[in-house]
Amino acid sequence: MKTIIVVGGSKGIGNAIVSSLLSSFKVINISRTAPEQSHDNLTHHQCDVINDELPEIDSADGLVYCPGSINLKPINRLSLDDFKNDFEINVLGAVKTIQKYLSVLKNGQQPSIVLFSTVASKLGMPFHASVAASKSAVEGLTKSLGAELAPTIRVNAIAPTVTDTDLASKLLRNERMIENMKDRHPLKKYLQPEEVADMANFLLSDKAAALSGQVFEMDCGIVSFKI
Repeated sequence: MKTIIVVGGSKGIGNAIVSSLLSSFKVINISRTAPEQSHDNLTHHQCDVINDELPEIDSADGLVYCPGSINLKPINRLSLDDFKNDFEINVLGAVKTIQKYLSVLKNGQQPSIVLFSTVASKLGMPFHASVAASKSAVEGLTKSLGAELAPTIRVNAIAPTVTDTDLASKLLRNERMIENMKDRHPLKKYLQPEEVADMANFLLSDKAAALSGQVFEMDCGIVSFKI
């Protein structure tokens, strides 16, 4: 049974990924709080990825880095610290984790890394300057590492649109906002975390053996279509 490291698997998309993996994989979750579920295949390490030393792990076949931020402000209200904090969460945390477990992953079975971007890296939207800047760096990291680590380790990223998680709760806080969000997307929906988890599960699997250095837009049509 393969072992997958999930960073940030206690909430939102990360928790959905942990749930989707547990029936077929051993999962090592690293986050500040424990996941809601318990399972024989689940091991949890309490850790603040940015500030703490990452735990030692002997073997792994995949890594998913889930932590992210939604810091939406006009540019004149974004401080340099806002940009630095978003970059640290989205980019440096991923780099730190990959560097820590790279040698372990290289010894894994058809190893794969999955990172997270956002549709805001492709679609210019007001108030997204900080998060779009940091997530665009994640996309560059995905392509560079995909090339550097080929053919041993595959590296891909998922770029979701709005997903129904606590992180996006301010964007979906009432029925009117929910309906407006659906109407903005050509497919007349936004994402559920389980849908994103299914994509992550696929990218970790041997079925995605031909895919590396790719950014997959899970956009419900908002980037791809003009209708």
